[in-house]
Amino acid sequence: MKNINTLDSEIKRLKIINNWFILENQLLKEKIKVKQKNIDSSSNLPHLVATISEIFPKKNKKNPKALVLKTSNRLTIYVKDSEIYKNEEFGINNLVAVNRDNYYIIRKLPDEYDIRVTTMEIEQKPNQTYQDLGGLNLQIKELIEAIMLPITQPIIFKKLGIQPPKGVLLYGPPGTGKTLMARACAAQTNATFLKLAGPQMIQMFIGEGASLLREAFKLAREKEPSIIFIDEIDAIGTKRFGSESNGDREVQRTMLELLNQLDGFSPNRNLKIICATNRIDILDPALLRSGRIDRKIEFTLPDKKSRQQILNIHVRKLHISDQINLEKIAEITKDFNGAELKAVCIEAGMNVIRSSRKFIFQEDFIVAVNLMKLKKEDFGDYFY
Repeated sequence: MKNINTLDSEIKRLKIINNWFILENQLLKEKIKVKQKNIDSSSNLPHLVATISEIFPKKNKKNPKALVLKTSNRLTIYVKDSEIYKNEEFGINNLVAVNRDNYYIIRKLPDEYDIRVTTMEIEQKPNQTYQDLGGLNLQIKELIEAIMLPITQPIIFKKLGIQPPKGVLLYGPPGTGKTLMARACAAQTNATFLKLAGPQMIQMFIGEGASLLREAFKLAREKEPSIIFIDEIDAIGTKRFGSESNGDREVQRTMLELLNQLDGFSPNRNLKIICATNRIDILDPALLRSGRIDRKIEFTLPDKKSRQQILNIHVRKLHISDQINLEKIAEITKDFNGAELKAVCIEAGMNVIRSSRKFIFQEDFIVAVNLMKLKKEDFGDYFY
């Protein structure tokens, strides 16, 4: 009987403990919901990237008592314990993402976060050469004078007492060879070649695009001689205007950093800039003025002679008939750009494959040209 009473008492005690744990579990779930709600609200744009510069540790506790942050927009912030994300371990110089409004730490960023710029360096040289560019002899000459000569023969400019251009802007309609020329330039030089894309500079976190641009120029300076190629610069170089949008302000902030970097190095240094755009009309005048981007090289639609040169380049490795008249093909492809002429050659080859033949004839090119003209009418010049 005594044992039964003891067991009953133990059961009651365990039930009380169990009920206490159930209540405690419910309270913890409520706290988790509140914390998760804070995290979700803090995870909405806009964000800042910050570096931990100082840590105030707790006694015998894993998480710090407080942190001092240096943000990407050059603010120094004191972050209290209640604003620190608890599921992370923090150290000096760690990068974190914080909410711009309440500076709540959203998450820790990987150490290589700002070293993404190293992936922009082209380690394997492109296989394009200037011989792959048809009808662009004048543009090639201007690019060599502005970019290659100051790097390979700086003594010429020093003797004459003139300052070489800091950089060039390649502009013109799509498909006219701007990016291809930059790749050929990378293949013809032993300089470090960094390829950036304008849209790549528009990042999620405030100040991150400017920071990425700053790191790219820093890497280029460390690895001189260097060439930085910024494709689609119109994504970050548009004319400034008043806007309440965080995205528009971030684009303008990135452009101001680009202007600052262009002003920050001497034209005598072995660091050159190549920019490319289809829309020179929307670029900010401050970006185009002399002393920043000194040389503007225009790429126009090829004339008949240039179209024939481009066709000759693209048929070099094709199995074509001896009776093919490329001059006639060049004559009927008026207003075609280089990319469209390449597409004509590919489509002519596809027509041969459909017919199970071994050689490309004049009729195959005629069919391909007519097909490309129909696509141009349906989709415009941006189809290829």
